[in-house]
Amino acid sequence: MIHSTAFRRLKHKTQVFVYHEGDHYRTRLTHSIEVAQIARTLARGLGLDEDLAEVVALAHDLGHTPFGHTGEDALQEAMARHGGFDHNAQTLRILTRLEQRYAAFDGLNLTWETLEGVVKHNGPLLGPARTRDRPLPAAIVEYAGVQDLWLHTWPGLEAQVAALSDDIAYNSHDIDDGLRAGLFGVDDLREVPLVGDVVAEVERLHGRLPLSRCIGETMRRMIDRMVSDVLDSTRARLESAAIASANDVRNAGRATSCFSTDMDAAMRGLREFLHARMYRHERINRARVHAARVVRNLFDHFLAQPSRLPGEWGTRAGATSDAEAARLVADYIAGMTDKFALEEHARLCGDGAMPR
Repeated sequence: MIHSTAFRRLKHKTQVFVYHEGDHYRTRLTHSIEVAQIARTLARGLGLDEDLAEVVALAHDLGHTPFGHTGEDALQEAMARHGGFDHNAQTLRILTRLEQRYAAFDGLNLTWETLEGVVKHNGPLLGPARTRDRPLPAAIVEYAGVQDLWLHTWPGLEAQVAALSDDIAYNSHDIDDGLRAGLFGVDDLREVPLVGDVVAEVERLHGRLPLSRCIGETMRRMIDRMVSDVLDSTRARLESAAIASANDVRNAGRATSCFSTDMDAAMRGLREFLHARMYRHERINRARVHAARVVRNLFDHFLAQPSRLPGEWGTRAGATSDAEAARLVADYIAGMTDKFALEEHARLCGDGAMPR
């Protein structure tokens, strides 16, 4: 996994801040590493397969476009007539088709449990328990004809803890990055669920600390509280449901690994704060508007002139149906880093600079 081209590209893909904002903000790569570390901790605490939890965590964002969810939304809009675009489905496409490292087969040599966990780590994709209203992404429908990933069941526990680790990681590191970026201050956090209590605890123990030390003490306590909550809540569900096997987990009818009701409510409040003060901040929105335009312009350009795609990409796109050509263009753009997308947009469309 970590030797793949797609994984290396995460170094230059947006988490919240585009690469030009600074070297110390999270990227998709550093985020994925943090998720993997938390997933391994949870797996160890629950006696699960640590390697499986880690690989699902490392792979979960491979399908992300440049510019994060903004790029994904732009590609979804562009691909609406051609089966849509979904970053989880794109991850499956990378793992089973687009990575070409081996002579005998496309994709990576991954187990059924890994692919199952990556595809549905957020819950079933079919049946009454599915968590989304959009149709099943085309890439997943296509792969279902090759291998049955039990899309109607819950994933194994390792995938479930990887999904929760994603929540733990971004809720803590987005507070970290937002503080360092000056989008809000420590005083703004005092009434925010979860983090407000932690800030008060840090000040009670250490007084007013310099920002970097305050962030470090706050983040480690936030992560500890969330991890401990998942361990306690998951053990309680395992016991109450008399779970004895992986298939019991898959057929439990609900998630087995979870936050407590109180922690879940606290995290919703924390996310509301981050949406209001960070994700919708004018500084972030300016970059997002430009990023969406870059992705859409690149898509329109390459779809209209597939010969402008490099090498085999252009050859294949020029010899397929419109829908297949659109999917190839989406594959190519989704694989771009932020930097490369901006450079290509400047070269092809005459506009590449990201607003500050």
